[in-house]
Amino acid sequence: MSELQPIIPARDDSNPGALAVAASNDPIEPPPITEQEVGEYREQDRFLPIANVSRIMKGAVPPTAKIAKDAKECVQECVSEFISFITSEAAEKCQLEKRKTIGGEDILYAMGTLGFENYAETLKIHLAKLRQVRVSFSAASLVPIALLCLVKEGTTWRLVNFAGMGILE
Repeated sequence: MSELQPIIPARDDSNPGALAVAASNDPIEPPPITEQEVGEYREQDRFLPIANVSRIMKGAVPPTAKIAKDAKECVQECVSEFISFITSEAAEKCQLEKRKTIGGEDILYAMGTLGFENYAETLKIHLAKLRQVRVSFSAASLVPIALLCLVKEGTTWRLVNFAGMGILE
């Protein structure tokens, strides 16, 4: 389905009193977002949830350590900005390739382009594991879902059925 293009009135140089009608085939770019518009977004719409950031931070320090509220808020803002930075680069790549969906490979490409190659290598491993789990889940869907249970063992999760037979690790 084609988009409707606006009709832009223009002056006709041969007849100064008349308007010429010109249809534009170029996509119209939206105006850039102003600082005022950015300020109108609620903080909770721009940042990751503070509870999630706090939970991750707590996992990286000893159990007796305390984390100040302003430290959590600072990390929340930095992590949110980092994600936006990487995502915008990946979105630009998708736009150039005329795709609408940003995939894991696009994120890895963006990280490499922006100088985060070391992180990208680690994430390639996690992306491969994620895809492996997805394939396993689709195979596990043959088992009635009521018989499945997700169990955490240490830092890993395992999908088991009630008979105790492991399906995923």
